[in-house]
Amino acid sequence: MIPEIHIEDYNYPLDDARIAKYPLEQRDQSKLLIYKKGAISETLFSDLPSLLPDNALLVCNDTKVVPARLHFQRHSGAHIEIFCLEPLDPAEYNLSFAATETCTWKCVIGNAKKWKDDTLELYCPDKEAPAASLGLQARLLGRDGKTGSVCFSWTDGSPFSRVLEVAGTVPIPPYLNRESEPLDTERYQTLYAHIRGSVAAPTAGLHFTQKILDAIRERGIGMETVCLHVGAGTFLPVKSSLVSEHPMHREPFVVSRKLLERLHEGGSPVVAIGTTSVRTLESLYYMGVSCLENGCPQDVEQWAPYMREYPYSTQEALGALIHYLDSHKMDSLVAGTRIIIVPGFRFRIVERLITNFHQPESTLILLVSAFVGGDWRSIYDYALEHGFRFLSYGDSSLLERA
Repeated sequence: MIPEIHIEDYNYPLDDARIAKYPLEQRDQSKLLIYKKGAISETLFSDLPSLLPDNALLVCNDTKVVPARLHFQRHSGAHIEIFCLEPLDPAEYNLSFAATETCTWKCVIGNAKKWKDDTLELYCPDKEAPAASLGLQARLLGRDGKTGSVCFSWTDGSPFSRVLEVAGTVPIPPYLNRESEPLDTERYQTLYAHIRGSVAAPTAGLHFTQKILDAIRERGIGMETVCLHVGAGTFLPVKSSLVSEHPMHREPFVVSRKLLERLHEGGSPVVAIGTTSVRTLESLYYMGVSCLENGCPQDVEQWAPYMREYPYSTQEALGALIHYLDSHKMDSLVAGTRIIIVPGFRFRIVERLITNFHQPESTLILLVSAFVGGDWRSIYDYALEHGFRFLSYGDSSLLERA
């Protein structure tokens, strides 16, 4: 049964001054709130390696943010901002990034009313800049509300990945209320970012330094990756009072057979770095159920975890996924999820969560509440009273599952 949850119950006072507009000079000098069995304490993020349980398995999201915000100009002089969300043709990220002449993307279009049917030229006032030689143009193929299908074409033969690197800017969150700056290119990216495709960073990972990663490995703690490309929907507020009326966006993910095997073996407390890792990991159970009941994994729908009781153990579900991959000679699971994690959700894989402090009335607050058994407000009250910095460039927390 879909839980009846009113989003107003997940509000808290967040003044603009509490939002971290810029990252700290040192990534690992952010504050770290620790929540364990209802008790709250704090330290610095640099102490994280010593706080992890023995034999833990850390799981991070190695998606890489692409500079997906492009600025164009009509012949009339009007400026149009185009924010690339996901590829349509070719639909595979790798193929779209490798295209050398043209590709089509689903985009958010700023100042859309001023874009008629004309072809836009890249706005590049410095004619000597590398972007000026791309010959980049944009043509609108169709609209769907605030988004549209945009066909990009360029003439210099570069792959589209380089086109974005040269012409695009980092799509920092709108709540920072500033334009992206050169420092964001490095700092709005995790050290372990590897696979291009996100338009928002998995921000829990922004605190990790090489020193911390080395200390984790020296303790013998395992570290594995998932890849979930974070969409612009991560910025969307819950606009309806009832959470049941809020549509979750689909996000594609990839999980290796190696990680599935580690999870299936058990014995290692799983620590998820960020809510995107949680959503990916917890989706695996329901994909395994699909294998058991339908013979193949299917995308996880938003409310699937709440609609009925599931008789299968976590090991049975994960085993079914491994069997499916083996029978199809695949070394990774490629799928998508719309899962929403709200109070009442039964966690089956993740035991600890590293995460930042999220916006009021957001689906991420709901996830945190579900994880700590409804005790989210004491955590956020503590953070507000003790000078923690909030949102993407803010401080972090290490939460133990209730």
